[in-house]
Amino acid sequence: MRTYRYLHLDVFTDRPFEGNQLAVFPAPAGLSDDAMQIIAREMNFSESTFIFAPERPDTDVRMRIFTPGEELPMAGHPTIGSTFALAHDGTIRPGQARIVFGLGVGPTPVTLEWRGEALDFAWMTQGLPTFSGRVGDRAAFAAAIGLEPGDVVSDAPIEAVSCGVPFLFAAIGSRAGVDRVAINRPAYAASCKGSGIDELPLFVFTVEGGRADAESVYSRMLAPGFGIAEDPATGGASGPLGCYLAAHRLLPAERLDQFVSLQGVFMRRPSRIYVSIGREGDRITSVRVGGRSVLVGEGTLSVPNS
Repeated sequence: MRTYRYLHLDVFTDRPFEGNQLAVFPAPAGLSDDAMQIIAREMNFSESTFIFAPERPDTDVRMRIFTPGEELPMAGHPTIGSTFALAHDGTIRPGQARIVFGLGVGPTPVTLEWRGEALDFAWMTQGLPTFSGRVGDRAAFAAAIGLEPGDVVSDAPIEAVSCGVPFLFAAIGSRAGVDRVAINRPAYAASCKGSGIDELPLFVFTVEGGRADAESVYSRMLAPGFGIAEDPATGGASGPLGCYLAAHRLLPAERLDQFVSLQGVFMRRPSRIYVSIGREGDRITSVRVGGRSVLVGEGTLSVPNS
């Protein structure tokens, strides 16, 4: 048996036992791909991360991200949470301005804000968006997620958007409607397939009741295909969310500079995800997702020698 240390963080929150849980393995040398997948399944968080030495000179570390079901090329809450873990361990020095992660999508910079010698906030830069397909049969889609057709906002498309990992976005008319969403997976998969779209993780949200001085968006993310029934905070979807809101003018332009998506309330793990969309006219020029994290524990895991 070999022993591997991990840190347990709650991400996109400044309070323990809220936000999205993350396990960070800062010294995973010797673990095979299969072993990392098994460990992620054992931890049973939305994601676990494994931090290796950099593989290319324009990055500071190589990070691999696993859900209980598969490896991801990028994700937001693992990147933000791992940044705080590396600051806790001293890999990131107090006052350091940024770190560049080597992810499956390539170099991914994170800028850092400090309060004294403690890391206070991190901003992850994501790729520019791609919009890759829309669901045509809105009634069948609504039924597949447990809603009536009138619950889905009629003048906003049900659309796939990606800044590294694709998600299917659906605007819902109210917070109550968002909370009622319950996926019938075979029907949902059929709804996607009928429109020529893969069965993607589903991101539902509403701007109803949002305020400029608080949370602008209320959201949920469900991804049974990733082995995640529901995720309390999804940074990898929050960048595309901002792009979707910009493209379809669902938030005033001035609020796209920085807004907060409140996710995880339905799971009793409220998460506050900051999103900043840079624009020149109608063209999106930058996508950033940011937040805080709290270290809530650390331990060791014994792994059989392969």
